[in-house]
Amino acid sequence: MQHRSTIDRHFIRLMLLFQKLGRQRMLLVLSLLVGFFSGLAAVVLKRMLHFTSNLVSGALPAESANYLYIGLPAVGILLTIWFLRYVVKDDIGHGVSKVLYSISKQSSRIKRHNTYSSMVASSITIGFGGSVGAEAPIVYTGAAIASAIGQFCRVNYKTLTLLVACGAAGGIAAIFKAPLAGLVFTIEVLMLDLTTASIIPLLISAATAVTVSALFSGEDIVFSYTVLRPFELHNIPYFIVLGVFCGLVSFYFIRAVMAVEVRMASIGGVYRRWLLGAVVLGGLIFIFPPLYGEGYDLLQALLDGRSSAIFNNSPLYIFRDNYWLVLVALVLLIMLKAVATAVTTGAGGVGGTFAPSLFVGGVAGCFVAKLVNQLSFVDVSEGNFAVVGMAGTMAAVMHAPLTAIFLIAEITGGYALFVPLIITSTISYLVIMQLEPHSIYTKKLAQRGELITHHKDKAVLTLMHVGSVVEDDFVPVQVDDTLGELVRAVSTSKRNIFPVITADNDFVGYVLLDDIREVMFDHTAYGSVLVREVMQVQPVTISIVEPMDSVMRKFEDTGAWNLPVVSEGKYVGFVSKSKIFSAYRQMLIQFSDE
Repeated sequence: MQHRSTIDRHFIRLMLLFQKLGRQRMLLVLSLLVGFFSGLAAVVLKRMLHFTSNLVSGALPAESANYLYIGLPAVGILLTIWFLRYVVKDDIGHGVSKVLYSISKQSSRIKRHNTYSSMVASSITIGFGGSVGAEAPIVYTGAAIASAIGQFCRVNYKTLTLLVACGAAGGIAAIFKAPLAGLVFTIEVLMLDLTTASIIPLLISAATAVTVSALFSGEDIVFSYTVLRPFELHNIPYFIVLGVFCGLVSFYFIRAVMAVEVRMASIGGVYRRWLLGAVVLGGLIFIFPPLYGEGYDLLQALLDGRSSAIFNNSPLYIFRDNYWLVLVALVLLIMLKAVATAVTTGAGGVGGTFAPSLFVGGVAGCFVAKLVNQLSFVDVSEGNFAVVGMAGTMAAVMHAPLTAIFLIAEITGGYALFVPLIITSTISYLVIMQLEPHSIYTKKLAQRGELITHHKDKAVLTLMHVGSVVEDDFVPVQVDDTLGELVRAVSTSKRNIFPVITADNDFVGYVLLDDIREVMFDHTAYGSVLVREVMQVQPVTISIVEPMDSVMRKFEDTGAWNLPVVSEGKYVGFVSKSKIFSAYRQMLIQFSDE
């Protein structure tokens, strides 16, 4: 109790200090703190990844290392499963989707364990060779740190959401040393509205996180690349072709990842899923060792023009000098990377699709460059196309062309390729929008009506819950009640609607006061007329967990003013248009308040 009172005193002092600073200055201070801690988290995650990877590789005997690498991802996934089941006791997969869900359905409140659990789990999974990336976990970690800080300071929903975005921006900015990409990521992927009130905190967090990352881990960018052959106008058609190809590849990647994950989830038993994932992932890595881990080593090799690196330590090494077989191998690598990523997460590993989309893009760019060089009289740079291809797939997979453009330019130092980055990313994005209207992060959320968007009306509806607008002061009657019992219910009710239920509280219909007005004063009918004879069967009901946009569509389709709410068929209450409009106005005020 004494410890609690001490915390309360410190909190009161902090609140008094913030009151003196004012809301805007307080937000700037908090964004600075969020940027510092999210940057520190990115450094810690990188160190944990390197430590785990070095520990694993250093413990392997040199003569059998290649074969042991096949089984290492399975060991990492198993350790991750145990960590999540017995330590965290929660599901932390798909970090970016989890952040989006917390914004739309949990008032931007993220559980405290996510400030460390995603880092630990992903470092184990990736450090042992899981074919996923660390970027989504650092987004989740940065957002969780920001949420914890905001909850401690008891800020409102809008400020807390902005802080969560600052944490995500700081995480991306720090791990890639790309502040602009961190800023744009929150706008495109987290659907945060860009206003004068939000851009400064986001910039502060991103810049602070990059500074912290550079201070502790140096200023080196992720990929070392020098543009030896500058962009030439006559290559524009080939970059357009690359954009179309990246869009198609991204469509395959999104559908393949989601299909494999669904198939893995349908397998009963945690350890059965793990065993299947271990066999499939081990087999894929045996054929193509670059599928081991994030795959950044292969990307660097492609940027350096060493496409034969795809065969390193592979049984297919004998085909490295056959040009057409190299092209076939590049296509296979694109297809198998999606499977390897989905199998890793589906089997129980933790990681994101950020790095895999970069991997697939680099391979796609290399493929197009080799094909162009083989079929035309033009000699294009494989390194340049690999760089631009990375942006093309990221733009389409994440539905974030600006993030892709700025991120690839920053992490490769490739601003000399800014024009082809824009061309390919734009074309790729246009292609994917025709094939898949939602990104890999938002597809499932959108299907469930749980996605916040830039459309303010839809965003406000997403934040609303049916349970908050249900009215339960209606007097229910039994389906086998008599007219006399119904009239007694009328005498005690202030409403003109009477829900009709069974003895088990199953909703079967309703009675309107107007429906019985002519017979309710006929005392001779009180014992002979039953409720089932005068009730109306309700063709449309609302589930207590139904998204609000679906509720509004039902009101529009039926023309009703009141609709019944059920939970697994059981009567809960009614929802009225007037109640929804009133709650909507209140939510809009809170959502729009600057």
